[in-house]
Amino acid sequence: MYPFRNSPCCECQSEVLCSDSEMDRHKVLRLLVLCLALLAVIKFLYSPSRRRYLNMDIPDSQSFWRKGPAPESDSVDPSDNPEATEQKEGHQIVDHREAGLNYEDIDLVKAQKDGEVELIEDTDEETIEVISAPEDTHKGPLRVVHLDLKGAAPKVSYLKQIFPLLSSLGADGILLEYEDMFPYKGKLKILRSPFAYSEEDIEEIKNLASLNNLEIIPLVQVFGHLEFVLKHEKYDHLREVDTFPTSLNPVAPGALELIKSMLMQVLKKHPKSRWFHIGADEVYGLGQSEDSKHWMEKNNGDVGALYLMHLSAVCNTVTEVRPGIKLLFWDDMLRKFSVPTIRNSSLPILAFPMIWNYSPNMDVNSVGQLLHQYQDSGFKGVWFASAFKGASDIDQRWTPINARLQNHLGWLKVIESMTEFPSIEYQGIALTGWQRFEHFTVLCELFPVGIPSLAVCLQTLKHGSFNQEAENDVHQILGCKIQMEANNCEGSGAFAGSEVYHTIQKIHNELQTSIQNIKADHFLRGSLSPYHQKYSFANPRNIGFFINTLKKLLEDWESTLKTFRTQMEDIFYPDAVEEWMEENVNEHLNRLRTMVESAEHLNSLKGRPKSLKES
Repeated sequence: MYPFRNSPCCECQSEVLCSDSEMDRHKVLRLLVLCLALLAVIKFLYSPSRRRYLNMDIPDSQSFWRKGPAPESDSVDPSDNPEATEQKEGHQIVDHREAGLNYEDIDLVKAQKDGEVELIEDTDEETIEVISAPEDTHKGPLRVVHLDLKGAAPKVSYLKQIFPLLSSLGADGILLEYEDMFPYKGKLKILRSPFAYSEEDIEEIKNLASLNNLEIIPLVQVFGHLEFVLKHEKYDHLREVDTFPTSLNPVAPGALELIKSMLMQVLKKHPKSRWFHIGADEVYGLGQSEDSKHWMEKNNGDVGALYLMHLSAVCNTVTEVRPGIKLLFWDDMLRKFSVPTIRNSSLPILAFPMIWNYSPNMDVNSVGQLLHQYQDSGFKGVWFASAFKGASDIDQRWTPINARLQNHLGWLKVIESMTEFPSIEYQGIALTGWQRFEHFTVLCELFPVGIPSLAVCLQTLKHGSFNQEAENDVHQILGCKIQMEANNCEGSGAFAGSEVYHTIQKIHNELQTSIQNIKADHFLRGSLSPYHQKYSFANPRNIGFFINTLKKLLEDWESTLKTFRTQMEDIFYPDAVEEWMEENVNEHLNRLRTMVESAEHLNSLKGRPKSLKES
């Protein structure tokens, strides 16, 4: 069978044949290895871990309104991002850019992945876990107290005293409007106030809230009232109106990326939040930029469509990393839009409007009309917003308690009427306590000043009116008795900040009045006029009738204000103390000091002739 096997020539041939056979086997092995490698590459390219990190791009304005699938984007090569190869065991990633998925579908897909954790990059190249929002275990509508941190933000040590008080008064949560007090970092560090809370402060605030059964609802402005962002040269190109730092240009390159960065940093610090407020009120000037005009022309839209486009895109950004979270927004811009315009957007399935009205003479029927409008637009839930302070005048110093009470009595009537709106659920009310009307305006009433009003308003909502039981509860909790006619809380007070409350009451009622009273003195008017001070001309006998009273008044106020400053510094940061003193005290105190100095100078001259030169 093998004739050449034993001959020398056959040996050579045998070696050649063996060599060929060996080569064939090597080829087969190489081919097999190549096939296995190819299969591994294909499996890797199409595996879920291949898409662990997402760019979180929101589609452009045209594709946003398109009903078809969201546009596909280029996949990310893990070799470009070494961290992308790190994977948590048992966790998969849902890519919302898979064919057939719209932004409206994201929550449905995420809901099917219950219990899984994902990682998504924010625009600062940090990772944020994709965590489903906790289930709603609270029964009935929430009562949350608004902490406006864009002015006179309290120190955490004061919040430690206040949170138990809020809980005892009937609050269920805190609407925490961070503004520049959030510890933004990276490229957003410029947004921080010099006295911004630290990351440790945020953790302590969350712990304090949890200990007192208060749910925190973070609030981050994403459209209007972005003065604290757009005032910076770094971001002023994103203004809707070049000369005003008020509103964001929603279609400017980089605008949505900026909002994403802000939201991701705040969301990362509040992974357990069930609710999140995105502001979006008073977007002044919307539609005036060339970008916005071009968008509206290109999309056959109007300001309403532009507003709804941006807000829906923002909502999708949040729900992508927090599936199941419930989003809130102020409703005032929505009031201007028609029902069809709102229904044609995806906003009614993404968020809930918060209807605000702070008037003591609230028109309940007008609120009812808004409820009809929002119900017809497809919203399934609604919140209300009252005010316990900061809603009377732009520089209000003392809270008008009765006016705030009347506002809440009006809201109780609206709440009672909710049976007329079966398709829209009343979910809660936020008792707002504005600290400024906006970033650039003066301070309103400080938080300690608003506490008696807040107590009255919370107890009124709890009891259905400010009845005797509510009044007794306020008296017991605060340690002082509400006097509506006198507009104060009578008694020493046992609540945190009561010393500041009473001293501001004294300043409000007496500082300016005491100076006016002494200026009305017969001898002072006759001998300490601006003319007498200008030319150092007066009779010391006349000065003697009022100089000691004048000096005593100054000494008393300086002593009071020295103690007051210490009390203020226990609660507020130095910038807030300095601002409040400058706006409410210094002008009057400086006038009093000048009067004392002038009186002493004139008295020392012992009745000299009129000076030819001004003093």
